[in-house]
Amino acid sequence: MNNPFTLSFGKKPLQYISRISQTNEIIENFSAPQPSNQIYMLTGVRGSGKTVMMANIAGQMKESEGWIVVELNPTRDLLKGLAAKLYSLPGMHGYFVQAKLDFSVLGLGVSLENATPVTDIESAIELMLAEIKRKNKRLLITVDEVTNCEYIRIFASSFQIFLRQEYPIFLLMAGLYDNISDLQNVNSLTFLYGAPKMILEPLNYTAVRKNYMDIFGMDRAKAEEMTGLTKGYPFAFQVLGYLYWENRDIKTIEEILPEYDQYLEEYVYGKIWSELSGQDREILLEMSVSGETKVKNIRERLQMKSELFSVYRERMKRKGVLDTGKYGEISFALPRFAEFVISRTI
Repeated sequence: MNNPFTLSFGKKPLQYISRISQTNEIIENFSAPQPSNQIYMLTGVRGSGKTVMMANIAGQMKESEGWIVVELNPTRDLLKGLAAKLYSLPGMHGYFVQAKLDFSVLGLGVSLENATPVTDIESAIELMLAEIKRKNKRLLITVDEVTNCEYIRIFASSFQIFLRQEYPIFLLMAGLYDNISDLQNVNSLTFLYGAPKMILEPLNYTAVRKNYMDIFGMDRAKAEEMTGLTKGYPFAFQVLGYLYWENRDIKTIEEILPEYDQYLEEYVYGKIWSELSGQDREILLEMSVSGETKVKNIRERLQMKSELFSVYRERMKRKGVLDTGKYGEISFALPRFAEFVISRTI
């Protein structure tokens, strides 16, 4: 049997632990007769499983009757991409032709006799959406790695128009917290503030432990140890499982930790560290060296005022670095991040 774990980002691994509650919330909302939300935004730290969760939802919707699912590339013109993909849909192309929709000027299809060519890409999409609505179908669009770029802004503005016209169109976007916040702060896109921003939380510890027990046939205590080393962080779950699979007959869990740390640093932690400010790093270093978790004590050691410290604490929480779940305390949300911080200062 090949290694059931993967080190690749974005691809759904063989050992996939789904976020059942969050996934069901989105699917049930989109599938409701009168959806309360037609946009969801998935966000979280790198390696938190945003892309995999989005792909999982898209796959389930694609299998549901009456749904059309389209994935768009955020680095290209999204409106042109959407129009091209909709026009080429095997189940809808014939209907577009029957409706005498001539998109030849836009490079879609051929010229139709007795039909007025459509020259505007947004108008073309509206006509196709009208046909989709007439056929009682719904359209789900997914966009990964969202940033505040021109293509995304133009597409979002058009999507707002499509919503106002009550077309059965739904949007699932995924991206880092700061990138999504930047997009929401664009003056012309304030409607995005109404879209639920779903921050991906750690995987269920019970599910992680059971997965390790089932795959490796290990006892509960050993699986519990491995689970603790991941802190429910999806990428860590995959890396630790991958390394243990490769070394299970020759190394202990303790012996694979250096390689585990190296993968976390090279794939994720190095990038996260490069995006932190100098003050962020000072706070994390103090936490790493002292092991202190009390906010008051950390702040006093660094001689920082409460108001200023709160700004950095909240920012690092959004970045997925800190866990602020306990009142008056902060801790590392990512596994072995303290060890990583110390290694960067040696």
